[in-house]
Amino acid sequence: MTSPDRNAILAQLNFARSVPRPVFDFCTDPSLLDDLPWLACYLSTGKHMAFYGSFITVLVLLAITAPIALAFGFGGAMAARSSFAPLRWFGKAYTAMVRGVPDIAFFLFVPIAMDQGLEWLRHKVKCPDWDLPVRQGNDFVVCDAAKLPLSSSPQWVHEGYGFALAVAAFAVVFGAFAANVLYGAMQAVPRGQVETGEAYGMTARQTFWRIVVPQMWVFALPGLSNLWLILVKATPLLFLLGVEDIVYWARELGGSKTSTFTYPHSDWRLYYFLALLVFYLLLTQISEKIFGRLSRRLSHGQATLGGEAQRKAAV
Repeated sequence: MTSPDRNAILAQLNFARSVPRPVFDFCTDPSLLDDLPWLACYLSTGKHMAFYGSFITVLVLLAITAPIALAFGFGGAMAARSSFAPLRWFGKAYTAMVRGVPDIAFFLFVPIAMDQGLEWLRHKVKCPDWDLPVRQGNDFVVCDAAKLPLSSSPQWVHEGYGFALAVAAFAVVFGAFAANVLYGAMQAVPRGQVETGEAYGMTARQTFWRIVVPQMWVFALPGLSNLWLILVKATPLLFLLGVEDIVYWARELGGSKTSTFTYPHSDWRLYYFLALLVFYLLLTQISEKIFGRLSRRLSHGQATLGGEAQRKAAV
C-alpha cells in the first residue's frame, strides 16, 4: 500500500471517529422516523449535548465568579476605608470607575486588555530579537511562541483560556459593586459597638475583624443577594466573549434548518429561549430561598429588624 493511500484511509478513519454516533440505534435514518422517535433523536444529537453542557458552563461560571468577585469587593471596601490615602483613593476610584461605566464596555475591555497584556509580556521574553512593531495598524501581532494559547494547543485549552478571561471580566465588574455594598455594610455597624471594643483595649485591627466583619454580613446580605441575581442575569454576556454558552446554542439550534440538514425544522428559537427563561426562573427561585435562610441565620440575635422579628416570634 502506498503512502498516499494509507494517508487517505487514516483520514477517513479519523473523520469517522470525529462524527458523533447516535445515542439510539434507530437514529440512523431520521427521515424514516415518526414524530416522537424523530424528536428523541433530534434532542440527543452532538450539538444538543453541547447545549446541555452549556448549562453546566453557566453554573460553573457562577460558582467560580461569585467568591472571586466577593474577594475583590472585600478588598475594595477595605481599601476605601484605609487610613493610607493612596490606598483609599485607589479603592474609591475602582468602585466609582467600574460602577460608572456600562458593564458591557468592561466585559469587552478586560478580556482584550488581559489577553494582549499577557501576550506582550510573553513576546518580550520569548522573542527578544523581534524587530517588527507589535502594533501594526489595527492588528496586534506577536510571535507564534508568545500567543495565548498556542495554535498547537488542544481545543479544551482554547476554551478554558476564554472561560478564564470571562471569569476575570465578571469578577472585576461585580467586585466593584460588591465593594460598594460591603463598604456600606461596614459603615452600618453601630459605632457604639466599635467604641465598646476600643474601651476594652482592642486595637483598630481587632475591632475590625472581631466586631465589624462578623456583624456587617447581615447588613450586606440584601445588597449581595440583589448583586447575585444581577450576576445570574448577566451570564448571557458570555456569548459576547466568545464562549459557547446557552444563548449561543439556543440561537444556533433554534434557527430555521432547511432540508439540507439531517433534522430540518422551522424557526424554533421561541421554544429554545423559553427553555432558557424557565432555567433562569428556577435558578432565581432557588437563590431566593437560599438567601432567605442565610438572612434568618445571620439575623439571629442581631439588633436588626430581622433579629427583632425573630425575638418577637419566639415570645
